[in-house]
Order: sequence, then structure tokens, then C-alpha cells
Amino acid sequence: MAESGEPLSRQSLADLARRVQDRIGRPMSRSTICRILHRDAIKPWQHESWIFPCDPDFGAKAARVLDLYAQRWQGRPLRKTDVVLSSDEKTSIQARRRRHPETPPQPGQPRRAEHTYDRKGALQYLAAWDVRRGTVVGRCEAKTGLAPFGRLLDQVLGMPVYQAAKRIFVVVDNGSSHRGEAAVRRAATQDSRIVSVHLTVHASWLNQAEVYFSPVQRKVLTPNDYPDLDALRVRLALYEELTNRTPKPFVWNFTRQKLREWLKRARPHFPSPPGD
Repeated sequence: MAESGEPLSRQSLADLARRVQDRIGRPMSRSTICRILHRDAIKPWQHESWIFPCDPDFGAKAARVLDLYAQRWQGRPLRKTDVVLSSDEKTSIQARRRRHPETPPQPGQPRRAEHTYDRKGALQYLAAWDVRRGTVVGRCEAKTGLAPFGRLLDQVLGMPVYQAAKRIFVVVDNGSSHRGEAAVRRAATQDSRIVSVHLTVHASWLNQAEVYFSPVQRKVLTPNDYPDLDALRVRLALYEELTNRTPKPFVWNFTRQKLREWLKRARPHFPSPPGD
């Protein structure tokens, strides 16, 4: 703040209460000051991390994915026999066995999990989210890579609901398991119906599989208290089963129009074309 020479983030509520009293001549409680700060439209003491796109073709690549979410491809509506999957990996999930058992919740006290733990290994969770149906196909692997991702696709292709599909669009990021044109050809060789659609770099927020991973993190992995990897696998599989019992597609509101508006705001942060 201008008078103190210190940023607001370096001053406690007690500091602010003392300065308010010096200024207006009467005390103000810390809770009142907290409510005033909470109501402020601009909060300079807060920040969030942000990554701007580094691909000049971000808009075109993102628009293809948004079209698929809107059930369109290359300007035409998708057919009923088409499938849209969003796939990704949640990596390095540790099984953490707590040194002491959890305590159950009590009146006025939440359940408690011991902070100290023993690491019992880690696994990778691969998932394919069905955009239309709101269902998920997942598997756990020791590592990520071409072979594990291929096994996930085999698992999808072996399910009766997908055997009748004419085209299977698979939205993926640029991770090493499915990067580049070689990955596109490899997936098409695995099954000619697969159409790989790559997101651009720094666009994981457009991957619906990442949206599915959010409740997995909250509901399955927090707190992380598993005696071994088998218990972790069982819990992830159970959450898949519960999800698929009452399938519910995500309500996706980020459209092409909203993408255009976002691109206008973000344009100054895009890299310049070569030669500029």
C-alpha cells in the first residue's frame, strides 16, 4: 500500500485493523475487514498461474476439437454411428499408506488422515471419455507410452458398443504416447475407423478427459490412503463403474464463438510468425 510502502499481501488483518483505527479513530474488527476485502472486485494480493498458447495455429486446431464436441466434423454433422472419445493419462499416481489409521469424523471435527506415509509404488491411469454418452473406459499401467495407449485403444475397440461404430474420433494431446503424424498412422493401422485429432500445446483445458480426472482427483485420490497399488486399482475401477451406471455427458459451453472472443484477448501474447 502506498502509505506503508509494503504490498497488501505482506500485511496481516491485524496490521490492517491497526491502520484503520489510526485513520478513522475507532476500531474495526478483523472479520469486517476480511468481508470488505472479499467483496472487492480487484484483489491485487491474489494471483493464478497461466500459460498462453505458443502455437500460431492454436485457433484452427482448437476449433476442430470444439466442432467434435458440438457433433460436427469438417462442416458436417456427425452421424449416429460416429463416436467421439477424449483420451489422456493421469500419471505417477502414488499409493500412500499412512503411518496411522484415519480417524472417523466427529461432531464439529472432520475425518483426519495422518500426514506421514510410506510410498507403495505408483501407476499411470489411462482413460477414454465418451463425449456423447458420458461414459469412460480406463486402465492402469506401470508406465505410459505407445504400447499402453495401444492397449487402451484395444480395450475400447473390444467393447460391443464401439464395434458397430463407423468412425471413432480420438481427441489426444501431444504427449509422447500419441504425438505427431506417426501416432496418427499407428492408430489408423490398429483400426482404420480411428481418426486421431490432436490438441495443440497448452490446450489440456480443452480435453474432456481432463475434466473427468478432476473428480477422480477429488473423490478417489484425496486423501490418498491406500495400502498398495492393487487397492488403488480397485478404487479407480469402482469409480469408473459408478460413473458408467449413470452416464452423464459434460455440458460443454465453450463454443467456436467463445474461442474467437478468447483469441482476440489472447492475441497479443501469441508468438509472432517466423520472419516477423
